[in-house]
Amino acid sequence: MQPSNRDYHILVADRDGTLVGYVCYGPTPMTEGTYDLYWIASDPKVRGQGVGASLVSRMEADLRGRQARIIRVETSATESYGPTRGFYAALKYTEEARIRDFYKVGDDLIILTKRV
Repeated sequence: MQPSNRDYHILVADRDGTLVGYVCYGPTPMTEGTYDLYWIASDPKVRGQGVGASLVSRMEADLRGRQARIIRVETSATESYGPTRGFYAALKYTEEARIRDFYKVGDDLIILTKRV
């Protein structure tokens, strides 16, 4: 089955007409009120300036309007993803589960969630 436009939602952030970030999210298949945050990215030049946090805030507001219950994020346990995990922790996402050696030996999958 091909995904439809209703399966993915994208919000963008721009500054003076230049794209500086985006977030892509959508409903988690076979659930009620659960959504996945698939991707979030920001231009390295604007990191630490609130672009990512603003995008997540706008996404959460949209999902509250859709009667979402849970937002789920998957990330890596490697050291290089430490800033990413810190970003989500600052936004009150908490570790819900961990699958050891998921990506490769020594690289766990961490599942973060937030109730909305």
